[in-house]
Amino acid sequence: MTPAAKAEPLLRLLKAQIAAASGTIFVALDGRSGAGKSTLAATVKSILAEDDLAVAVIEGDQFYAGGSSQTWDSRNPADKVANAMDWRRQHKLLVELRSERKATWRSFDWEAQDWDVEPAPLESSIQRLSLAGVAIVMLEGAYTARPELHEHLDLLVLLDPSEALRRQQLLDREGDAYRADWEGRWSEAEDLYFGEVMTPERFDLVID
Repeated sequence: MTPAAKAEPLLRLLKAQIAAASGTIFVALDGRSGAGKSTLAATVKSILAEDDLAVAVIEGDQFYAGGSSQTWDSRNPADKVANAMDWRRQHKLLVELRSERKATWRSFDWEAQDWDVEPAPLESSIQRLSLAGVAIVMLEGAYTARPELHEHLDLLVLLDPSEALRRQQLLDREGDAYRADWEGRWSEAEDLYFGEVMTPERFDLVID
């Protein structure tokens, strides 16, 4: 299936929402590691741009809450779900965008020497977003549809490919050795989150 074909159900829903809405639509694009969220978001943004509809994509990974591999491994699954991403900063961002139509934030510093410092290390550069002319804000990444953010989101979308396809995409992206390490560290938390916290029926759209 081509990226455009995979995006079609979401595109239909978004266009219907745009036609009915009076302002910017806020979307969470959630899914497990390797599901293809970034590719889907980029595809949607590109296709809608052809209709002069601007989409702002905010990567959820910018809000990683910190913690080295050793720290992460010491947590139980519930703590991992609660602390994987800094949802409080995501919440603040969504509130500012809705109320002020603009926001600034700093991304997690993936090049920092110590991921265990408190607060988590952030880049010195500032990200800025103004909603002037923006039809859709898409918060993309695992845990972006968590319940604490629901009141500030208009659509909750789950990308849920087959396990075989997801694993292959992880392999293509990360390599076999890193994929195994990645799955060992993240799958337990994702099992809990998608199995109990945000099950498929809680989403407005599931793309499989």
